[in-house]
Amino acid sequence: MTRAVLIAAPSSGSGKTTLTLGILRALTRRGHTVRGAKSGPDYIDPRFHEAACGQPCFNLDAWAMGPSRLKSLAHCDSDTTLIIEGAMGLFDGAPSLDPALDGKGSSADLARLFDIPVILVIDAARMAQSIGAVVAGFIAHDPRINIAGIILNKVGSQRHRDMLVRALAHVNVPVLGAVPRSADIIHPDRHLGLVQAQERHDLDAYLNTVADSLAAHVDLKSILSLASDVAPAPTHAALTPPAQTIAVAQDAAFAFAYPHLLADWRAQGAEVSVFSPLADQAPPAVELTYLPGGYPELYAGQLANNHHFMQGLREAAARRAVYGECGGYMVLGDGMIDATGQRHKMAGLLGLETSFATRKLHLGYRAVQSDCGPFQGSWRAHEFHYASTLKASGRPLFKVKDAMDQELPDTGLINGSVSGSFMHLIDRV
Repeated sequence: MTRAVLIAAPSSGSGKTTLTLGILRALTRRGHTVRGAKSGPDYIDPRFHEAACGQPCFNLDAWAMGPSRLKSLAHCDSDTTLIIEGAMGLFDGAPSLDPALDGKGSSADLARLFDIPVILVIDAARMAQSIGAVVAGFIAHDPRINIAGIILNKVGSQRHRDMLVRALAHVNVPVLGAVPRSADIIHPDRHLGLVQAQERHDLDAYLNTVADSLAAHVDLKSILSLASDVAPAPTHAALTPPAQTIAVAQDAAFAFAYPHLLADWRAQGAEVSVFSPLADQAPPAVELTYLPGGYPELYAGQLANNHHFMQGLREAAARRAVYGECGGYMVLGDGMIDATGQRHKMAGLLGLETSFATRKLHLGYRAVQSDCGPFQGSWRAHEFHYASTLKASGRPLFKVKDAMDQELPDTGLINGSVSGSFMHLIDRV
């Protein structure tokens, strides 16, 4: 049986990702087989998990995925320990008009589903005795959640650590470590999260630095001993691929393809290949060209001038299906305005103009449905971008509801064989 533990926190910014990476790398260096998983719709952290331990990392999304899908993705070889990194705060999830469903999709949902212990990471930089009240409140909030350990993060000194440990004496949860504040383990971020793994040329050295800190200040043996068994799930039916041959754009501009979707397509017999628009590669001759999300706005000028890619994309659209998701959707449009206000000509396959000159956050889970294009049917999805739509002319692709089941305006576009939207599709309903 797979053994697992969940690394969670009271809020975002507590240091979950950094500590999870340090745990994965430190345990791997000691010869343990560990694998990372990420709660929620995150595209960046899982690639760091993979770099830290050399094992594939999947998302576990308790709002968009059903129990059988989640348990199937969580299954590892019997000698592997799964380290699941939570998202936001432990109990933070999607809003709902039904109080019983408010917060669905939270990390706590995974802890309850898998019946696994939680290690709570506390950012203690601006805290002393109050930490006892914080942890006691989290323990009392839901008795079904087993908070089995605490890691203190951003501790200022030995005196500070001693104050925190004394304040936690009454909660009867062991303190597994106290990680000091250090600029060496701070990782740069941008508007959708951390700078991507493939953009850090010093990534291996950085992971070793974080692992050194964790090995020196955290009881790694106790983390392994706390991990509990996760019962295997019945075989989950893989998603039917949208085509038999699929080319996926994959580089720093297009890095947000969900691994579980690609794995499902391959498991069902589809031939999935990759190409790099940033390297000016044209998509190969396949039935479906798929441009996932990413950061094309950072490379808009380069993409616009990559003749082989753009011409190849237009030629692909003349013969077969092309689909763009979020960043890929914007590249299929007529033009994209970058953060400096400069407009770049895009593929011109959809009547779409987008802009980053004035950023506006669009964020939330979505239930989408379409009767056309390569992804017909009903899907659970997630929207997360800062781009503004200046023009979207043509036939909409999806009908949309939010997590509270409230109707939103139709979204996306379809023009013959070309389609796309800002929605990141996660799983079929």
